[in-house]
Amino acid sequence: MELLYGPIRAYAWGSRTAIAELQGRPAPSDGPEAELWLGAHPGAPAMVDRGGTRVSLLDLLVAEPGHWLGVDVMERFGPRLPFLMKVLAADAPLSLQAHPDAEQARAGHAVDATRTDGHRNYVDPYHKPELLVAVSPMEALCGFRDPVESAEVLAAFGVPALEPVVAALRAGPAGLRDAVRRLLTWPAEQRAGLVGAVVAADVAGPDAELARALAARYPGDPGVLVALLLHHVKLAPGEAIWMPAGNLHAYLRGTGVEVMAASDNVLRGGLTPKHVDVDELLRVLRFEVLAEPVVRARPVAPGVVCWPVPVDDFALHRVTVGAGTPQVRLPLPGPRVVLCRAGRLAVDDGAGAVTLGPGQAAVGTAAAEPLVFTGEGEAFVATCGGC
Repeated sequence: MELLYGPIRAYAWGSRTAIAELQGRPAPSDGPEAELWLGAHPGAPAMVDRGGTRVSLLDLLVAEPGHWLGVDVMERFGPRLPFLMKVLAADAPLSLQAHPDAEQARAGHAVDATRTDGHRNYVDPYHKPELLVAVSPMEALCGFRDPVESAEVLAAFGVPALEPVVAALRAGPAGLRDAVRRLLTWPAEQRAGLVGAVVAADVAGPDAELARALAARYPGDPGVLVALLLHHVKLAPGEAIWMPAGNLHAYLRGTGVEVMAASDNVLRGGLTPKHVDVDELLRVLRFEVLAEPVVRARPVAPGVVCWPVPVDDFALHRVTVGAGTPQVRLPLPGPRVVLCRAGRLAVDDGAGAVTLGPGQAAVGTAAAEPLVFTGEGEAFVATCGGC
């Protein structure tokens, strides 16, 4: 194993305390720290030491893909690390967004290569399913809930202009696309009045509170109303949400460890000043009810749990060592990225051992032996394949 140094992305919605405190740095930080990236994505590759100089993991993979990835990963995904691990720390809501499936990403990237207007939806030809595990209490919007339930929520505001949207929702899943289309294409000059009428309505309850909180940050954004069509999920530490292709979602607040297919394709639907391509979003969205957005951990060995997902680009395990479990041996295939979240751990893959404290990470090659953890603490491990 080798120490891995991840860059921090300073998006405006980020926390000034969560990542700094995880890494043992002074908090609050000078500016928002939204995401710690631990992978080889071209947008912000992590670094490793080489002779006193830090070198991009991406450059090392390009130079020796077989050494780092192994034959199996290269045959399935090509000469690239197919997953990216992040620490995500949100103090403010992220945009409503969805990600394409693999076929949509390939086709969209080919089309975008010919665009000249600067609005590219597809920066790479890969899909981007995601799994996020809460490490603090966390709130998110994830997947469409029953449209009939959403209809009653919108109807309760008593805003006459919303009656066509309510009628579409009362048709069930068959009317969901029309309801979302109506909201996202609402005439620009009428949006502030519509959102303002919802916020001003004498309605109590969690949906009204959510609408007011979002509208305070994004006044006049129809995404405020689209958000009310989604599950409002409150995660306890250790609980996760799974975001497959076409699933509309947004993180609202909290800190989590996220693992995803290594892509940066994002189609936004609101709660953002950035470009929103309504037609492309509607084409990618899956207008179906997500029955259960929460994924719970499954024990797989003493001191080890995982969160099963139906893709083989990545898997995420959590390892806990200490009293009662002084050593954990984890025979995971392919390249491995390890993040220590708490305590102090030694990680040995047979090619070399490293000791990690909170917020530190390490990377190992495909050819190495099973991971052996000792010490006392907790770590997350990202790999290819299932769990």
